[in-house]
Amino acid sequence: MSTDQDETDIGPDDSDAETKNAQDLKSDNDKTTGGLRNVEPPPPSIVEILEDVRQEEQRDGDQTSNGKFSRAYGNVLDEKEDESSSIVNGDVLGSLDKERPSSADGSLSNPDDTPSVQNSILSSPGRYPHSSGRGHSPSSSLRPFDRRFQARTSQSPLSSPRPTSPAFLTAHSRHSSALSQLVHDSGDVDTPDAPWEVVRWTKLRKMSGQAFSEIGKRKFGRPTCIAVSASIALGTSKGMILIFDYHQTLHTIIGPGTQAVESGSVTSITFSADYSSVAGGHANGAIFTWDTARSAKPSLHIPSIDPSRVNASDHDGHVSGAAVLHIGFLGTRHTALVSADDKGMAFSHFASTGMGAFARSIRTTRILGRYPESGLVVTKPKKPSSVLAFAPLPLGNALLATDEMGLVAMLTPYLLVIVSTIPVAQTQHKASRPKELAAHGTMSAALAWFPAMKTNADDTAIDAPSSLAKLAYSWSNILTVLDVHEADVSEGRAKDKSPELRFIPRKRWKADEAIVAIQWLSRTVLSVITVSQQLIILEDSALRVTDSSDMIKKHIYHADLFSQQLSQLVEKLDEEDISMHGVVADAFYMSFKAYKGRLFLLGFSDVSMGTMSNWADRLLALMEEGNFIGAIELATAYYNGEGDKATVGLPEDDTSRHSVVQEKLIEMMSASLKYAFGRNQKAGTSKLGDRQLEALVTACFNACLSIEDMDFLFDDVYTWYSDDQVQGLFLHCLEGYITSGSIRILPPSVLKDLIVHFVEGGRDSELEETLCLLDPETMDIDQITNLCKQHKLYDALFYVWNQALGDYTTIMKDLLYLKEDESIDSGSNTTPFSTQPPNPISKVFPYLSYILTGRIYPTGESMDEAKAVVAKAEVYDFLFSSGRRDAVIENSYNKMTPSLPYLRHILKLDSSSFLSMLNEAFEDGFLNGSNDMLGGQQRTTELSEEQRFGLSVNRQFIISMLLEIIVPPEFGEEDIIYLDMFIARNIAKFSQFILLPGSTLQRVMVELCTYASEETAEDCQLSVEYLLSVFQPPDLLSMIPILASAHFYRILKLIYSSEKKYALLLETCFEDRENPQAIFDCITDCLKPTSELSPKQREDIRDVIVEHASDLVEAGLTHAAAIINAFAPELHDSLLETLRNDDHAQFQYLKEVLEPEESRTSVNMTPRASLNQNFIEQYVRLLCDYNPHHVSDYIGNLQTGDLRLEFVLPALESSGIIDAAVVIMAREGKIRDAIDRLTHYLRTLEAALIGLLDGAHESPDAANAQETLDDLVKSLQKYIRIGVWLCQSQTKAVAKMEGKAKAENHQTLVTDQLSLGEELWLDLVDTVVQVTRDVGDALESRLDTNTNGELRAPIQSTREPINISKVLSSLRAMVQETFTALLTATTMPPADDARRKDISFLRIFRAFLDRVSLSSPSIANLRSVLSAIFSAYSYEESLLDLANRLLDKDLFVHVAEVSSMRRRGWRPLGQVCEGCGKRVWGPGVGGGIWDAWVEAGQSGGSVDSTVDAARSRAGLSGKGKGKDAVSMEENIAEEDKTAEPAAEGRKGGNPGALVVFACRHVFHRRCLESMEVRENEPEAGERESLEFSCPLCK
Repeated sequence: MSTDQDETDIGPDDSDAETKNAQDLKSDNDKTTGGLRNVEPPPPSIVEILEDVRQEEQRDGDQTSNGKFSRAYGNVLDEKEDESSSIVNGDVLGSLDKERPSSADGSLSNPDDTPSVQNSILSSPGRYPHSSGRGHSPSSSLRPFDRRFQARTSQSPLSSPRPTSPAFLTAHSRHSSALSQLVHDSGDVDTPDAPWEVVRWTKLRKMSGQAFSEIGKRKFGRPTCIAVSASIALGTSKGMILIFDYHQTLHTIIGPGTQAVESGSVTSITFSADYSSVAGGHANGAIFTWDTARSAKPSLHIPSIDPSRVNASDHDGHVSGAAVLHIGFLGTRHTALVSADDKGMAFSHFASTGMGAFARSIRTTRILGRYPESGLVVTKPKKPSSVLAFAPLPLGNALLATDEMGLVAMLTPYLLVIVSTIPVAQTQHKASRPKELAAHGTMSAALAWFPAMKTNADDTAIDAPSSLAKLAYSWSNILTVLDVHEADVSEGRAKDKSPELRFIPRKRWKADEAIVAIQWLSRTVLSVITVSQQLIILEDSALRVTDSSDMIKKHIYHADLFSQQLSQLVEKLDEEDISMHGVVADAFYMSFKAYKGRLFLLGFSDVSMGTMSNWADRLLALMEEGNFIGAIELATAYYNGEGDKATVGLPEDDTSRHSVVQEKLIEMMSASLKYAFGRNQKAGTSKLGDRQLEALVTACFNACLSIEDMDFLFDDVYTWYSDDQVQGLFLHCLEGYITSGSIRILPPSVLKDLIVHFVEGGRDSELEETLCLLDPETMDIDQITNLCKQHKLYDALFYVWNQALGDYTTIMKDLLYLKEDESIDSGSNTTPFSTQPPNPISKVFPYLSYILTGRIYPTGESMDEAKAVVAKAEVYDFLFSSGRRDAVIENSYNKMTPSLPYLRHILKLDSSSFLSMLNEAFEDGFLNGSNDMLGGQQRTTELSEEQRFGLSVNRQFIISMLLEIIVPPEFGEEDIIYLDMFIARNIAKFSQFILLPGSTLQRVMVELCTYASEETAEDCQLSVEYLLSVFQPPDLLSMIPILASAHFYRILKLIYSSEKKYALLLETCFEDRENPQAIFDCITDCLKPTSELSPKQREDIRDVIVEHASDLVEAGLTHAAAIINAFAPELHDSLLETLRNDDHAQFQYLKEVLEPEESRTSVNMTPRASLNQNFIEQYVRLLCDYNPHHVSDYIGNLQTGDLRLEFVLPALESSGIIDAAVVIMAREGKIRDAIDRLTHYLRTLEAALIGLLDGAHESPDAANAQETLDDLVKSLQKYIRIGVWLCQSQTKAVAKMEGKAKAENHQTLVTDQLSLGEELWLDLVDTVVQVTRDVGDALESRLDTNTNGELRAPIQSTREPINISKVLSSLRAMVQETFTALLTATTMPPADDARRKDISFLRIFRAFLDRVSLSSPSIANLRSVLSAIFSAYSYEESLLDLANRLLDKDLFVHVAEVSSMRRRGWRPLGQVCEGCGKRVWGPGVGGGIWDAWVEAGQSGGSVDSTVDAARSRAGLSGKGKGKDAVSMEENIAEEDKTAEPAAEGRKGGNPGALVVFACRHVFHRRCLESMEVRENEPEAGERESLEFSCPLCK
């Protein structure tokens, strides 16, 4: 890697010393990375080997094998050394002006005119993995005439194993460039950084020594800014300008003895377009321009103006004390400038011509900003601002209207402003800051123009096309490129009118951090400096990062120029304001400049110049590092145009780029091969390992394929590998490129070695595939033929002879008559083909299939049409020409050569394969007999006699020949059947081309029906179907017995269907065992209501179904049941009869009939009324066996009378399905029997529970015992609920009957005898209590008091204990549930209002106690029974008591609230009585009413008490607000508001108390009494307690 070159002097001695140091550095850097080679001291470097190659090539001239080594790679070294020496010797200008083909600019004019990068591709690591897999064709079909012959070689394109160019990362870091990571190996290793520097920096030591030395600082001041053009200018802190030439000589010192040194430090500096003038802006606002040739006094002086005279002055200018931060010349004029200061103001300055600086008049115009406000004028305060970036548009070599407008771009914290200054100042474009700027980010801004340039090489052409002027600008981390377009204007536009411009943002890029400086390196390359001093290189067209480099060690000079002015925009305490900035970045723009593709940096202690490393530099850096493989890969990528061509200095034009890169690429490969194999002339080096050599040959393959130089690959590269006995690596890599199709031509020597390589590895099959992908026209036919025959590569042999010689029959003939001991290689030591048939003769058939269908064998690619016709003609002549006499037939019984010898021989080998091949060939249009297949008569005459005969072969001829040859006894019956199938199929497809007599077709049909092998039966039937589509036998019905004996059921069905013989059709369907679905389809079509069958035909169908009932259920039991139930339910008996010995089948059948699945509900099912009762009873009996859990559900859905109890009850009882039996008995009215059976079964479950508990200690599985116990308890609960349901049903029925009796007799018989319902309850309760008591006693007797309610197993057992408490709680819950049901059923009041005279519960309970007392031997037992009954209620009682207390509390609160609200009364709807219409309250009611109210209040009672008294007198309870719908009497409340009147004789008398209803109607009591109409007049004593209802709301 190159480093900064520090030079101290320009003398020749120092130059020689520096050159020697550089050579020593190269020697020190000769190290390998990634384990590419073993170091043996003293090893020669790869660069030295390159130098040797260069010298050898110079001696040998053009005598190399490829003839392209005219120039040496050492020229790269020469160019690098020349450039370094010129910089060391101070000849920087010479290096800038020197034409270098490898330069990044191509032409180093200012600015550069390299075309922009378009559609460049950035590689990524590992994007194209190495792959050499091959596909395999599927195996051919075993059935004749359905197969399509396939060769082993796959036709599909295979993925290329070629690796791509070196892959680079897109992300950049502080220490690596975007092109820094090369793919050296596919392993998982860390990729090293690139060995080259993005920019090669050179420290200008002599210039730095003069400007930054202590003497220089005392004399000139510290450098503050830099400008670069033909010279390098430095502005200093003492107001001087130092101008150096490119020999680093201080050429001019500007400023001493003038007013410039009194104006403060130089804050900005610029050169004019012709480099003859320089302008400087100073810290106090003054501007000076100087002629560099006469610098004693300034050419122009633009002083600043006094701040106190800003408003009074007639002239504009920078205010004194405002530092001029930016300055620039406009166009080519020396007297036109623009400038901007740190206060946010910008001006244009135009000076008139005159004699000297003080004899000229200067016109200054303000183009941006406002002057500071004076203290006397109070206006709106302006926002703080400054000009963060500023630049005029420089001149380009293309003449455009923008050059005449004096465009200036300015960036403030708020806006981008572009102003044209000529002829007058005018704003052309404004743009605000991007919205995507992050809040509280760094405030920074930068911009740079690039002028319009001509885009072709001939810059002198006037009408040459040119690029647009463009501006790159940034706020914070957002960079935008703006294109300047000139709008189309008419030719008649006034000359003094400025053109219209359009500014179009083209691209935007977001950096990771704030951007502080921007410079254009070329028309397509941008360089930016970020706030952390990182240099980033961008490609302009896509704004994509191509390189990055850390500049922190360069110590770039920067200053804080804006933070004081913009302090108000920096956040302090208010972090919520997103418009505030975190910090204002320092200014870098005055220290970072670009000129002619070079970068110049002003540092704190030196000045540096940088050059972008071009493609040659990067290749050389890789070679110096020893990474020659990476260098070859990178050069290949450059050759192919991958990556960033503009950044590395490569032209966009492919021709130019190829000519530059190709020579270097070949030289690097030559040097790398020498280095890798240790063949250096000076000293030996150790040979690389196989892994590195494989990587090297892969890189060489890619490079040679890219440059299309196969001579170098096979003559040079292969020679190196072959001489070193590692040609296997080369050949293995070559295989992948052949498979991908990249290489199709091999030299004979390489091909021979390739074959040997495959054979030695036992890869004969892969070798054959590989050979078929090569171009055979370039092969040595004798060599390849011998090799293929030796290793039995017949596919490759076919391919070579077909393609190279156009011979399609010779190899086939040799293969046909291959002796059996030769066809199977038993003595060869090579590995046999894994996918190849045992006999190579079988390859003839796929070969013929490919050729006769116009495909290349074995690749499957399509032949050229003319070649395909010739090939088919030759093959058909070979097979069907009767004039051939070149066949040698070994025939033991016939020494004479028969006609068509090859055809006969092939047919005898395998007639089925041959006919299958012909079946495929018949589909080709060649056999149509067209006379113009070769494009004209003249072409046809050029064919040989054999080929013309082949052209005349057609389908009719072929079939005729086959009928003539394939006859007994020469061919067997099976061969004849194959021929018949072939004829039947093809005559149907090509009836217009094949004509055969009816007798022949009849014979073919009969022969197909008399096949000998069952394997061909299906093919024969299909062939007959083909034949019948075009041939109608004279007597088709006579063929039916033959077809039936052949079991051609499809054909028979077709015949019977067409003849409408449906019964025979159905019988045929039954006989066809392979298609049972056809049976159901036939029955459906024949018996559906919409069918056209006559009643007689339908009856015949039913007879056939009965006859084949067993076949029908065998075809599909459930399907048969559904079909019969839908269309012939009367046949159920017949089908069930066939299933009489199979109960499960009967169950499935009846289930489908009685409970069909939802999927078949679309079929019209038979209504239940039409089903036989026997079916339902039988189904219930079968359900007991196969699905007992579903019996109860099914019986519950049945109707009364569907089942006969005596037929199903035994099955139910034997299966233990008592619930279903009880339901049936109850439905039949046998309630007494039902409850008896139920109680008996409950006793049975009790015995089972007790028995289980008795054997719990001896049970081997306690967990299983607990599970069984839980199941028994659940069964008890289930059957007790069934008993409750029975008793409840009976109670309701009895109550209903008694209700009718009461209605008829109007009396109720009261008797002590229990009714039937009560007896049922008594039996159930007694049984439940007894079961609970007995099981509880059994549990308690076995309860160990130390187990906390759990029955323990023996001590020696580790089984889990049985949970007794859970069982006891379940039993008690059953008792509680039973008594709750009894109470609910027997204590509910009747519907009428009569008092209940018959208390059933008490009588049942008394009878229960009597029964228990008889069965219990002692009072203790009776007490235990009662305790078991009522213990379940104790807990519930406590809960109910607690709930009642809570409810009472809430109820009291709400009732008190309601009572309080009721005492407040209701507000009447009006002020008058609804009866008499007189006012009853409010104004005008009269004094008597008020006096009575007052007197009532003075009597000691409150108004509320008076109201209560009135209520009590009225006999009202004051309930609610009228929400009771039963009686309106409860909805009124009365309020006595009058008491006794104070005067009896008042006007109108005393109307009495007021009555206010809930409906808010108000009445006088007296009026209400007079309006009330009653049926019975109340007695005198009851009048005071009358209850009223509102007469208006009745």
